[in-house]
This record gives sequence, structure tokens and C-alpha cells, in this order.
Amino acid sequence: MTDLSRRIHGIYGILPEGLDTADLLIKADAALSGGVKTLQLRDKGMGFKEALKRAKALRKLTQDHGARLFVNDSLQLAGESEADGVHLGRSDMQSIAAIRAEHGNKLLIGVSCQGDAAFAQFVLKEGTDYVSFGAIFPTTSKQDVVPIGLARLAKARQIFPAANICAIGGLTLEALPTVRDAGADCAAVISSLFAAENIEQRARNMVEAWNNAPSV
Repeated sequence: MTDLSRRIHGIYGILPEGLDTADLLIKADAALSGGVKTLQLRDKGMGFKEALKRAKALRKLTQDHGARLFVNDSLQLAGESEADGVHLGRSDMQSIAAIRAEHGNKLLIGVSCQGDAAFAQFVLKEGTDYVSFGAIFPTTSKQDVVPIGLARLAKARQIFPAANICAIGGLTLEALPTVRDAGADCAAVISSLFAAENIEQRARNMVEAWNNAPSV
């Protein structure tokens, strides 16, 4: 039976890379104030010491808003900042069992699967908490990624009816209802949220659009 307390759902904000700390926290606070309940920090270009300071500041901010924080790729950063979870790309993939042995079940684990159902099946069997599929649509964040479209997202839902599925890639406010209708549990957004002139209002609009959309 699925543990609902471990499910990731709704709007999943991925903070843009390259922001200075003040701007990072301002943007994060605006998104959280608008109702976003999950944020991810990507700090690949940052030294560990500075990244840890930023992750700890975000951890406090998300706790104040009753939200979750994920750290991209770095298990060490996720652990030392006491983040809720880590998101791993395929190239960063480690044994889920080994991660569980070190961190227990406290740390939530998400894995990027792009459009690979066989890989998704493997990591789900290993015990990952959610899998992400995408890019669903063309995206400026990763221009070299070939979009998989809504049909393959819907197929993933058919193949993995009990899985926690996160859609990512080119997800605009207008596209959110169709993404949820195709079977996604959550929608990961970057520029469509954080490039908005009023991030808090855009977050509110996204949360409302998602909550009012039909789901599978």
C-alpha cells in the first residue's frame, strides 16, 4: 500500500541555478508564499561550503512554510542540510538500497527517468519515492532533451498505476491541466514560475490551476 505521507504532489518548484543567495531566498519565499509546497535546490556550480549555507537557509524557509526541500544530486548536501529529500539524475544514480542503509527511510528519493520506462521500473523496484518523466514539452532549461509528449506520460501512468510520477519540461501555466489529466502527481517548473514578474501570484495561479484540473 502506498505511503501517502511520502507522496510528492502539486507544483514542484525547481529554483534556477546561478542566483546569488539573497535573490535565491527572495524567489523561494515568493513561491512558498504563493502555495508551492515542494522546492528543489540545484547548486552544481557552487562550492560545498557555500551550497550548504544556502541549503540550510532554504531548509529553514521551507519549514516555516510547511513545505519540503529537495537537493539535486548531492546526498551529502541533502544530509547535512537536513533536507527532506534528494533528486538524482541517471548519471548520478546510486544504489537506492545503499542510500537507505546510510540515511534510512527519512530521506525521500526522486529519480529522473526521462522517457525510459524500464529504468523507471528498476528504480521503483529499488524503492525510490518518485520518478520524473520529461521533458514533456520543449524547454529552454535543457534544449538538448527531446520532448516525450503527453501520450508517453499517460503511458507511464498506465504502466505504473501506483507510482508517484512527476512531470517536467516546458510546463506552462496553461499546460498544467493537461499534464495532470495525463496522470502526473506533480509538475516540476522552473522558468514558467521563477521568470514571472510576480512569482507569488504566478505560484498561486499554478496551484489553483493544478488543484482544479481533472486527475486520473
